[in-house]
Amino acid sequence: MQRSLPPLNALKAFEAAAQCQSFTQAATRLCVTQSAVSRQVKLLEEQLGVVLFDRSGGHLKLTAAGSRLLPVLRQSFDRIAWTVGGLRDQETLSRLKLNVPPTFASRWLVPRLGRLKSLHPSLELSITTRFEDALLDNNELDGVIRFGAGEWPEVDAELLIQETHVAVCAPHLLEGRRGREVDLTRHTLLHVLRDDYRFHTWEHWLQAAGLQGVDTSGGMAFDVLELAIQAAINGVGVTIADRHMIARELMRGDLVQLLDVEVTGHQSYWLVTRSGHQESANMGLFRRWLRQEIDDPPA
Repeated sequence: MQRSLPPLNALKAFEAAAQCQSFTQAATRLCVTQSAVSRQVKLLEEQLGVVLFDRSGGHLKLTAAGSRLLPVLRQSFDRIAWTVGGLRDQETLSRLKLNVPPTFASRWLVPRLGRLKSLHPSLELSITTRFEDALLDNNELDGVIRFGAGEWPEVDAELLIQETHVAVCAPHLLEGRRGREVDLTRHTLLHVLRDDYRFHTWEHWLQAAGLQGVDTSGGMAFDVLELAIQAAINGVGVTIADRHMIARELMRGDLVQLLDVEVTGHQSYWLVTRSGHQESANMGLFRRWLRQEIDDPPA
């Protein structure tokens, strides 16, 4: 099948300019002149019949057409680079081995693996959820996703997602009440207990909500967030959960938010790899895919 595609150099110039938001920085990245990048982007716009950049205001800003083109190009170039690298380096064809927290795995990562597989069908994954302090000492692992403050010695940690806490429960528990009409003293509080989770999320949220007189010492406690979420869905009580982990339930109405109060958590999800370790092509591909899913997810 014959393909009608713009010149590769024009596509590369657009991607670099879009990522740098500057023709000058894109030129440095591509080792060409600034005028060459500008000319290639202009050529691409003429061939496509659309404007890709808003050039007003002294800086580049993607138009709607540019925003639509960029993620497709980025995915395609990543896939080409990964495949070409695999022809040179058999390590690329090896299985990528990761360790991930169970709630993050089941609620955030696994539902997105279909998109990863469609983009990179040859990439093989092994995912474990058992927590161990010294997992990166195990040379069989390529990387881990950890929940914490990012202060781990002798590793490289990249911030992925900052927790955002909201109070939620099954809709029938509210009995039509909303906002300040909700009396938390009438509900069972669902807690998450973790050794590395030093801040009491209920007290933190109650303070932000300006609510007093709620006894946080009782209720039910679970060792993983997934169990507290499932208990809330089933009408057992009210829990504090990270909004990123319950997005589907909030959208479907399986869970409802008690008050319009969101509290930034004291800890986050991080991608952790060995410091000074040569990153495999697979790990680099997975890192870029994670970043894209977080920063620029498909609609």
